[in-house]
Amino acid sequence: MRYVSTRGLAPELGFADVLLAGLADDGGLYVPTSWPQLATFGPADDYAAVAAAVMLPYVGDDVPKETFETMCRQAYATFGHPAVTPLVQIGPNEWVLELFHGPTLAFKDVALQLVGRLFDYVLAERGQRVTIVGATSGDTGSAAIDAVKHCDNVDIVILYPNGRTSDVQRRQMTTVDSPNVHAIAVDGTFDDCQDLVKAMFADQAFRLQYQLSAVNSINWARIVAQVVYYVWAARSLGNQPVSFSVPTGNFGNVLAGWIARRSGAPIESLVIGSNTNDILTRFVETRAMVNDGVTPTLSPSMDIAVSSNFERLLFEMNGRDGGMTAEQMNRFRAVGRLDVESDQFDAWIAPVFKAACFDDSQTLATIADVYRRTGMLTEPHTAVGIAAARAKGDPGVPIVTLATAHPAKFPDAVERATGIRPPLPPHLADLFERHERTSLLANDLGAVQAFVAGVSRVAVRR
Repeated sequence: MRYVSTRGLAPELGFADVLLAGLADDGGLYVPTSWPQLATFGPADDYAAVAAAVMLPYVGDDVPKETFETMCRQAYATFGHPAVTPLVQIGPNEWVLELFHGPTLAFKDVALQLVGRLFDYVLAERGQRVTIVGATSGDTGSAAIDAVKHCDNVDIVILYPNGRTSDVQRRQMTTVDSPNVHAIAVDGTFDDCQDLVKAMFADQAFRLQYQLSAVNSINWARIVAQVVYYVWAARSLGNQPVSFSVPTGNFGNVLAGWIARRSGAPIESLVIGSNTNDILTRFVETRAMVNDGVTPTLSPSMDIAVSSNFERLLFEMNGRDGGMTAEQMNRFRAVGRLDVESDQFDAWIAPVFKAACFDDSQTLATIADVYRRTGMLTEPHTAVGIAAARAKGDPGVPIVTLATAHPAKFPDAVERATGIRPPLPPHLADLFERHERTSLLANDLGAVQAFVAGVSRVAVRR
């Protein structure tokens, strides 16, 4: 399998090179040259076996089949539920897919526990070292840190918006006592953090000197690992037509659903759930993506104005014209608005995507209603997804909401809605007693680059 950039100017690469590169040299995102059809599975195959079968066509010959299958087994053995991502029914034709049973209690673990092992394998094979830099709105940072904290050939620097994550999210990043782990609180929003990361990758000399790599959903390996749980859920429901509701910020999670559908999974529609930061909902309703800034909410992982992964779908909508995609993305950055043609919208968006948005009061009401009806505690992001499923789902089609985080990651909101404060699982019970290590920096590229240069242990120097 080979990969090309959405902006058309970067060299074509294989899977291992795409894994280490993250962002393409031309500022684009890597996508496969073609979309393989889904493999078939045996009825007794568990999650790890399904994961290996779904992903192997994308990995190609870069990792031996037996080695990759072992990685999958090791990655998903870290999860606290035997089904890895269990389905729970909460109403007639209404389901929740629990993606939060990994080490950091968020759906990012599903991909990153495997991605960390892939990094370790490829870097050891090549005798290389990298510096991972990433931006997080809350969950990616802790999941990435947990995935690579024991990697011998990786230093990791995670940028997060100061004061805009939950206390649990922050502490999961700042209390990890590993010499290769570094957390930076940036005086700004998630989009500011993401822009700083992209600017560091755009600085070719800096990128090369410190061998920068990424674990955000700009990294293709993150996306392909998320395709698996759509396939798994559809198979668990008998491979009948099914829809999914996805609480969405950076578009990566719902894009994985689109890829699963493109590859043959029986997915009827994908419902995008937004909070007050409803840029994606407005796009589905109006064909215009307009950046109006970010408002802090109870669901901070969705407090995002620029959904980076939409570029991968836009590339497909443009007939894989990298020049057109680059021009559109550059204009969006410059003026804060992206319009797509009506024929593109009618062919690519309208048949697949639905969307709805909910403010904090509606989110709390949904948490309370789900608890009253089922006894299940849900956190704000999942509640947005459930509300969107109820608003936009087809009553005749089963709909699965992705439960993206454990309720204990957002205990204040859950307690406010239900009167119950969900406890952290035993392996995190002492989280608030652990010592925090973090650095507060201004939203300034030079300051962040100086920090990265000071902690990176990459041997290449100029």
